[in-house]
Amino acid sequence: MLVPMDLDRSSSLVPDLLILPEAGSTNDVLAALAAEGEASNFQTVVTLNQTGGRGRLGRVWVAPPGKTVAVSVLLRPVSPSGVPLGIEQFGWLPLIAGVAMSQSIDALVGARRTRLKWPNDVQIDGLKVCGVLAELVPSADAVIIGAGVNLTLEADELPTPTATSLAVAGVGVRGDELVDLVLSGYLGALRELVDRFVAVGLGGGGSGIQQLVSTWCVTLRQEVRVQLPGGDDLVGTAMSIDDTGRLVVRRSVDSVLQAVAAGDVTHLRYE
Repeated sequence: MLVPMDLDRSSSLVPDLLILPEAGSTNDVLAALAAEGEASNFQTVVTLNQTGGRGRLGRVWVAPPGKTVAVSVLLRPVSPSGVPLGIEQFGWLPLIAGVAMSQSIDALVGARRTRLKWPNDVQIDGLKVCGVLAELVPSADAVIIGAGVNLTLEADELPTPTATSLAVAGVGVRGDELVDLVLSGYLGALRELVDRFVAVGLGGGGSGIQQLVSTWCVTLRQEVRVQLPGGDDLVGTAMSIDDTGRLVVRRSVDSVLQAVAAGDVTHLRYE
């Protein structure tokens, strides 16, 4: 059965949790609801059968039905005084989501094996188990955070040699229970971290989010190649995450520090 009906933990965190038997893209479903004014802050859509998913840079994300979970959450951050957060702070939201998912998955696999590869991949022992995709809604007052987690894919079903699944990583739970554990851990951590970020209203540093992301980020201190949006490559050492969520790289060619807001990162130890 592809529609998990027993998501008690997750439903208690998100009363308007929308569970779909199938979706082209949960991000697209949520975007349509937002455009119609029917999606409130933290509205969540989930499916075990996403047929038209996508990743960063327009990559296609396809998985066998029932073996992965796709979840999208609408975030419309507002400060305690009722003022919406500035769009310049939205760059922290996918990083916060990545940490939240890392915490949820690590609670299942244990031993701090789970880390975040900047900006959007959750890894177990260096292998990708989840991707995060953030998309701004047309009104520019909210962000949709989509995530896809490999649940029970077997080793021969994984899309690439650098991918893994919770089953391959040794998690023995299956079915609705596994979906609910992953989702409830993620949604609970995501709400807590976003609330902390919004309550301070000073960006990643003032809320402690900058330090938290840095702690979970496996990219730091790695030799990296960053494919920049314009097509150029930046090679160097990932040094830190700045106060806007950008990755700061010390360039190999001249040791100059360069901050990167977006890009496709490769850890060169994998090459």
